[in-house]
Order: sequence, then structure tokens, then C-alpha cells
Amino acid sequence: MDPANLIPTPDTIPAPWGFFEFLLILTFFAHLIFMNAMLGTALIALVREMRARPDAPPPCRDIADKLPYTIAFAVNFGVAPLLFLQVLYGHFIYTSSILMGGYWLSIIGLLILAYYSAYLYKMAGGLSATARRLTIGTSLLLLLTIAFLFVNNMTLMLTPRAWNAYFQRAGTAILNLADPILIPRYLHFVVASVAVGGLFLAILAYFQEKKGEPGAAERLHAGMKWFTSATVVQIGSGILFFFSLPKNVYQLFVGDSPLHTTLFAAALLAVFASLHFGNRQRVWPTTFALATTVLFMVLMRDLVRQAYLSPYFHPADLQVVPQWSPLFLFLAILVIGIAVVIYMLRLAARVPEEVR
Repeated sequence: MDPANLIPTPDTIPAPWGFFEFLLILTFFAHLIFMNAMLGTALIALVREMRARPDAPPPCRDIADKLPYTIAFAVNFGVAPLLFLQVLYGHFIYTSSILMGGYWLSIIGLLILAYYSAYLYKMAGGLSATARRLTIGTSLLLLLTIAFLFVNNMTLMLTPRAWNAYFQRAGTAILNLADPILIPRYLHFVVASVAVGGLFLAILAYFQEKKGEPGAAERLHAGMKWFTSATVVQIGSGILFFFSLPKNVYQLFVGDSPLHTTLFAAALLAVFASLHFGNRQRVWPTTFALATTVLFMVLMRDLVRQAYLSPYFHPADLQVVPQWSPLFLFLAILVIGIAVVIYMLRLAARVPEEVR
């Protein structure tokens, strides 16, 4: 069956596609930061718990107290980019989601369980090491499963030719397991989360050190070590991911397209800058370099998606039927929502730690 025949007719959009493209990149950038901090700190917590002696004090109270918050922020900041993705690529993402069926719907239940497991881990400070390992391990396993399902959907939407597998399996829900990019992309995401998680812990320790809290300097050093070590591994996983892309796609970034190649070179410079500052334990320059790297990676991800779908579609093909008032209302509510979140965070920061 011709894959093009399986692609639904796209809906109209209320404004030029570039406007939604900008919002997709901006909101996904924010979501990616929180998502990586969430998954990375959970993984670091499990490693610490496994290394700790059974009779030792809980080694990860700094992570346990923050993990439920990072999960909440990752989830909430993930809503907007998913909506903008549906505006521009709805006929692809809706189709791949339907083909995944129960796998995709299971994310809701898995996420709820992961969230409760993170709260149990937060409250397990006075329990045994086994109980702490069980709760954080359960939460991490569920989060990794959710990430795997998301990567499946994001790759499946890019490959309409793989949709035929649904009919070959007599209408049974499918995963994109045959795609050679699936595992490299997933591993690259997981390794990146460890780097961001380590830097997140270093930033927390930086502020704790300013307050004179004992052990903060050691925690800052450990967080930066996690960051630099994971970044080195990420370079290797990134190479694997890059060359697992179809040849016509990755060649755009190595000379076939000036825009793609320039962006790729800038991303590499940002990666090595973050590694340079990370090795020197310089928290804020490392943070800026990492944020720049993530932004470049988000832009490259968008170009890769367009290259994958170029035989079938480009967002510029979408028909525009102007409806500006709902768009302005959305932007106004978005600004108000961000202001409320900042206000609540400031209130939460004033609450003594022992009261939380």
C-alpha cells in the first residue's frame, strides 16, 4: 500500500505556520529542560541508593524532595508543545498515536504511578534502604517506559511506510521497533537527561553553598562530575544517533545544506563549551552553554522532522484560515499562567524545608 494514501487530510490553521513553529520550539525547549532534569535526577538517585550502605543515612534527600515537583513541571510544560505539534503535524501524530493504541493510552496510568512512587520515595527517608530503592526504582522504571513509548510515537509519525505493519498484524497496536533510529534516539535522550540532572543538582548545591549549608560544596562537585561524565558519553551516543539517520537526512548537516550544516557546527561548539566549563566546575557558564546546546538541538530536531516528512508534507502547505482572537486569548492566558507559576514558586521558596 502506498504510504501517502494512509495520511489524512490536514486541518486548516488560524495563523501562518511559522507562528506555531516558533511556539513549538519555545515550549518544547522548556519542556525538555524539565523532562531531562526529572529523569536524570531519578536515575542519579537510584545509583546513589544502590551504592549506599544499608545502615547509612538516606543519600538523596536533595533529589527526593524535588523529584515530585520536577515531574509536575515536566508534565505541565509538555502539554503546550504537544498541542502545537498537533496543530502543525496533527495528521501524522494522531495517526501514529492511533496505531500505537493501548501503548499510547497506557502513558496516563504509567505517569500516575510514577508520580505516586516519587512521592513515596520522598516520604521514605525514615524507611529502610530497600524501601527507598524500591520506590525510586519503580518511579524510574515507569518514567523510562514512558520515554520509550514517546520515542516510539515520535519516530512512527515520521515514517508513514511503517504504518502498513498495522494491517499486517490484523489491526493490532504496533510499536516502531523495526526502525533503526529508535534505540539510538532513545539512548541519546536518556544519557542527555543524566547530564542535565547532574547540572540541576549542581545548581541546587550552588544556592545551598551560598546559604552556608554543610556538604553543599561536595554536592556541587558531584553534580558537575555527573554532568561532565554524562556529556562525554552523550557525544558517543550522539554520533551513533546521527549516523543512524537516513543518509539523505544526516547529509544535510554535513554539507548538503548550508543552514543545516551551520546549525550542526554551532551545536557542536556549544557541546564542547559546556564540557569545557563543566570540567572547571563553573556552574553558570556551563548552564548557559547547555541551554544553548539544547536550543540548537531542538532546532535540529525540527529540521530532521521536516526532512523526514518532505516527500509527503511541509507545514507551509497548511491552509491558513485567519482566526486571531482565539490566538490572542491563548497567548494572554499563557502569560498569566507563567506569572502565576513564578509567583507560586516564590511562595514555595519561602517555606522552611522542614515544613514541606
